[in-house]
Amino acid sequence: MSDGARTTLADIARRAGVTPPTLRRWVASGLVPAAEDGELTAASLASARVVARLRERGFSLGEIREATESGKLASSYIEGLLPDAPARWTLEKAAGETGLEPALIERIFTSMGFGAQGLDHLSDDDVQLLRYAAAVLAAGLPLVAFLQLVRVYGQAMSQIADAEVRLFHLYVHEPLMREGVPGWEMAEEMEGLAREILPLASPIMDHAHNRFLQHYVEQDVIGHMEADLGDGGGRDWVLGRLRVAIAFADLAGYTRLTEEVGDEEALSAVERFVEQVELSLPDDARIIKTIGDEVMVVGSDAGALLDWAVRFQEDVAAWPLPRIGIHYGETLYRDGDYYGREVNQASRVAARAGGGEVLATQPVIDQARPGLELQRIGAVRLKGFTEATELFLARSGDRRGKGRRG
Repeated sequence: MSDGARTTLADIARRAGVTPPTLRRWVASGLVPAAEDGELTAASLASARVVARLRERGFSLGEIREATESGKLASSYIEGLLPDAPARWTLEKAAGETGLEPALIERIFTSMGFGAQGLDHLSDDDVQLLRYAAAVLAAGLPLVAFLQLVRVYGQAMSQIADAEVRLFHLYVHEPLMREGVPGWEMAEEMEGLAREILPLASPIMDHAHNRFLQHYVEQDVIGHMEADLGDGGGRDWVLGRLRVAIAFADLAGYTRLTEEVGDEEALSAVERFVEQVELSLPDDARIIKTIGDEVMVVGSDAGALLDWAVRFQEDVAAWPLPRIGIHYGETLYRDGDYYGREVNQASRVAARAGGGEVLATQPVIDQARPGLELQRIGAVRLKGFTEATELFLARSGDRRGKGRRG
């Protein structure tokens, strides 16, 4: 349903999952808005869906009315700005149209995180997505790579959409509620703001995607050259595996920090820490994920990553001090993430470090550059590993590290 389009009461009732008489009562009571001439719009459908979902969860009409008047449901009307293509396709018809097997269509949708439910009620937009998928596969991208790619797309876009909604709520919706803006006025103000912002999202994301794509293509080319020069091209190649440097970094004493300053201040410290990591990494490295106060970084150059870690520790002044562990080895690459024994080993190395320290394994030290002070700690048995691991403490050659073993 395009913005401003009119539709029938029966059609909206069907899409909201209620009967026409029920919807008619909601409109008459003001729970579902209508245009000045009494016609129903996309905003009417969005509101009807919200009311229907709240009723299914046991909320009374009085409670929903109170929430509407107070502005708690104001953000729901933004849904009326989003495309609402009616379902026209069954799974079999979509398969016939795109040439994709029904089982593969199901795998594509579940890989993107959409779920298998509703596959017999596909929209024109859903089928267009499947046409694109068929074209990508016909162009020669292997199915295993394609499914991983759409899974990454789905995870990334889900995170983006979640952030858009939550940030809009925190910085637009909540302030309007605290100012006591009436419910319908708040809904109109939020809808107007969203109407201006939403068309800008896709161009911004397209630009960011192209910039990052250019960057990682360059890094991939450089990585291939360095790998070939480093081993003479003689290393066995295994599909889906990459030899990389892995670093884990977290804040030593973070739990105590939360007890001393509270969750919000501790979270601000984590955000500053992650931002500092992100802005200081070498060109070939990037943050793969964050888990609480822990950051996982992957790069192709172990020597550069070790230099970064030592320099990063030197530049840190605020407590709690970070601790960093680095390992280099062959990993399994899936869905934009890295898995395997070597990743676990890097995590365990970081857990052995103290605040302000950088610990590294022998494969990293083998690629260390001049100018570092490397102190052998010895063979350490890491949790979950039967064989001992040689660990080294890395510092700047002209300055002693600020951390201490703990």
